Amino acid sequence: MKNTPLPRLDESCEIRKALLPYCRLKAGEIWEDPLTGHRVGCLDASSLEQVLYLTGDHKTTLAIHDPPYNLVAFDERPLHQYVEWCARWIENTDRILSSDSSLYVWLGADQNDGFQPLPDFMVMMRGQPFRARSFITVRNQRGYGTQKNWMAVRQELLYYVKGRPTFNVDAEYTDIPKILRGYYKEVNGQITENLQRSRSENIRAGNVWVDVQQVFYRMEENVSGCYAQKPLKSIDRIIRASSAPADVVVDFFSHSGTTLLGAEINNRRCFTMDIDPLFCEITIRRLEHYRRTGRVGWQNGHPFEDQYDCPRQDEAEHSKGTRSQSKVAQPSLF
Repeated sequence: MKNTPLPRLDESCEIRKALLPYCRLKAGEIWEDPLTGHRVGCLDASSLEQVLYLTGDHKTTLAIHDPPYNLVAFDERPLHQYVEWCARWIENTDRILSSDSSLYVWLGADQNDGFQPLPDFMVMMRGQPFRARSFITVRNQRGYGTQKNWMAVRQELLYYVKGRPTFNVDAEYTDIPKILRGYYKEVNGQITENLQRSRSENIRAGNVWVDVQQVFYRMEENVSGCYAQKPLKSIDRIIRASSAPADVVVDFFSHSGTTLLGAEINNRRCFTMDIDPLFCEITIRRLEHYRRTGRVGWQNGHPFEDQYDCPRQDEAEHSKGTRSQSKVAQPSLF
């Protein structure tokens, strides 16, 4: 296994500077895939003009957003500013979704800060033209350990809809077999047990997903340098449940490119954006890497291996310890 991972790109000014010349997109530009029509834009999700530039006349049926949580990855802003910013890209999402459509939003809940920004975001959503459908919890296999509190192992995923969108229940079934028996019920004069009435021998995911592995460096799908990568299995489940082949899926915060890759695998078209040209480039390269190799990530390598030799981790750690860390300048989200 390669051992040349990129460090978090939001924390490494020198590596960002070295990689930016290899990025195809600058602010305001869009790359369109010549094979399927996927689009990747270096754009601002809070700008309606730029959102419409990405989607054109297309109405989308599914939006999957994973915004920064206003905690670590970017400069922390006052909560009201963060929620106001969220309201702008939610309103822009509404403009491009069809009358029957689904919206999924990953959002953090900091237990050291009143579980924000999740509760204030949910209150803001009450004033938006979406109907709440489910509060999904993804149970990580790894978490933040402590001896004085419950280990933090959850990720929050909010599901909203407009109108009467597609929901393919078959996409919800997991690989976990049913093992509990019980719940007898009379059907057509016969007493039947739960498993006899079931559509599958496996359990449904429900709104607590325990079968999704958090991405880490030993997994093929790992994209080093990305600090908030969502598992492909979770995005695949959402896409299969809430869209149909040839539908358009939109993602305003592309980051590691998982939504685009999930759309490619499931024969959907994806319009995605990121305000950071590095993550736009990683998104494009991940698609190209998958088509070329069949691999969904770089495991413990990285997307710029042909152009940039990343220092070994032991060298990077030594370098960290011998000089002060400067703040990384990044595109502003607010």
